[in-house]
Amino acid sequence: MSAKLEAALAPERLEIADQSHLHAGHSGWREGGETHFSIKVASTRFIGKGRLERHRMIYALLAEEIAEGVHALAIEAEAPDEG
Repeated sequence: MSAKLEAALAPERLEIADQSHLHAGHSGWREGGETHFSIKVASTRFIGKGRLERHRMIYALLAEEIAEGVHALAIEAEAPDEG
């Protein structure tokens, strides 16, 4: 995930955390984790784009990971001047 987001967004800040352990037993959770992630990213590529468009960009970039079992993303996406 990190490599894809870095390459496409050239972020000034990127934090990705596997939060699967917080969702044990819930829908989409599986043993071993890597199902629920928190993503915090600041990129100039988000300037002029609304929250929904920013989220769509991230979901499009991570479509393969979602298809392979990532169940949920908690996204905070902002332009650098917004942080």
